Amino acid sequence: MSTREPVGVVLVSHSAQVAEAVAELARGLAGGGTAVPVAAAGGTEGGGLGTSAELITAAAASVDRGAGVAVLVDLGSAVLTVKALLAEGDELPGATRLVDAPFVEGAVAAVVTSAAGADLDAVEAAAQEAYTYRKV
Repeated sequence: MSTREPVGVVLVSHSAQVAEAVAELARGLAGGGTAVPVAAAGGTEGGGLGTSAELITAAAASVDRGAGVAVLVDLGSAVLTVKALLAEGDELPGATRLVDAPFVEGAVAAVVTSAAGADLDAVEAAAQEAYTYRKV
């Protein structure tokens, strides 16, 4: 077991329910513990479909333990919202990365890899590698 602080993972979806379900799945497949801080940032503040810079910012702050934060997103405007927050420079923790990965498979890979004590580079690489997972 590593003594390194875990990389945090934020899951941004247009739907709060989707973000929460993927977070629950990733936690469960990583052993069900709370060793990896995972936060869902889905939908809008009012509970509708969409993305919210405020929810994303709060989620990133809640999972930041100093080892970095990997942010995975579902669709277009979620990407744009995270990119805008990163461009601001002071809205998200310093070592926050938007990870180009499939949402579900990438989230599972990121959380499992973080749980193993990996650094942000390895968490990002594992999530990106999920693009190569074959299902047939």
